[in-house]
Amino acid sequence: MNAIELLKEDHKRVKSILEALSESTERGIKKRTDLLSKLEMEVAIHTQLEEQILYPAFKAAGSREEDVMYFEAKEEHRTVDSLVLPDLQQTDPGTPEFAGRVKVVKELLEHHIEEEEKEMFPKAKKILGKAKLDEIGMQMEAMKAELKKSMSGIAVGA
Repeated sequence: MNAIELLKEDHKRVKSILEALSESTERGIKKRTDLLSKLEMEVAIHTQLEEQILYPAFKAAGSREEDVMYFEAKEEHRTVDSLVLPDLQQTDPGTPEFAGRVKVVKELLEHHIEEEEKEMFPKAKKILGKAKLDEIGMQMEAMKAELKKSMSGIAVGA
């Protein structure tokens, strides 16, 4: 599977989890907790695939415009990974505050996904080409399998 297809599949999975999380209620504490664990694992793996494999190839093949996209995407990851998700983890899933924070995470991730799919991925196709994206996709599949295996001991319901 090529890199772009793999990442788009991840995006669909993340959006589905976010949708279920935002539709959950304050009484669904176990459901919210399980969904949050799944979201954290998906985002952690996806972020590593992009930052360790796709983004460096994209940046190396590109020009100044791609550099700007690269750094913006990394900053969006940092915002979600270092600030927003940790806040959500600390929030009681039985409160309205949890629902508010889920909404913010959902908006940030959907914005990031849209930018990647409409701007970065089409550029990556153009500057990297099919063969390179296929090669990167194979690296990503191997890394993803390894990360899932190592995280399954950590994440509940993985």
